[in-house]
Amino acid sequence: MTKTIVFALALASALPAFGQSQASQQTGSASSTQQPSAPSAAQANMTPEQVEEANVQMMRADIRSERKKIVAANMPLTETEATKFWPVYDRYIGETIKVNDVRYALIKEYANTRETMTDTQANSLIKRWLALDGENTQLRLKYIPEFEKVISPRKTAMFFQIDRRLAMMIDLQLASQVPLVKP
Repeated sequence: MTKTIVFALALASALPAFGQSQASQQTGSASSTQQPSAPSAAQANMTPEQVEEANVQMMRADIRSERKKIVAANMPLTETEATKFWPVYDRYIGETIKVNDVRYALIKEYANTRETMTDTQANSLIKRWLALDGENTQLRLKYIPEFEKVISPRKTAMFFQIDRRLAMMIDLQLASQVPLVKP
């Protein structure tokens, strides 16, 4: 799991844009690895918000790619198992992306309303955030038998340990970048 540490360090430098306000996101995410020093032709016709959105989507794709590499490096799969495992993994991640799209939209909503948030908005945000946690749990439960069809229950348990550790690292980095609600 030493590769996981490398991933965490890379992730730590990639996630600050999630918790910043729209104005500070434009400068906060302009790292040499996430945004080119000169705007591309496509970015030249985009608003700053569209450029930021494109950069965040690229970052999310990079995280998914690194996550898959970590799983591959840590799962002892035979050739036969790998042939069957990766399509199930890809379906699982596809469904995870849908939940994370909603989570990302919730973070953007929070960033846009953080300074003016009402009690009602705060209550709604926390309930929706917790509901997303439940959706992730339900998704894992749904996929246990799917993975067990293609790998052993022990390897399935190992996969979900790796998956959960990666998710917790991402969540921790994300949470540390999102400012607390002001009372």
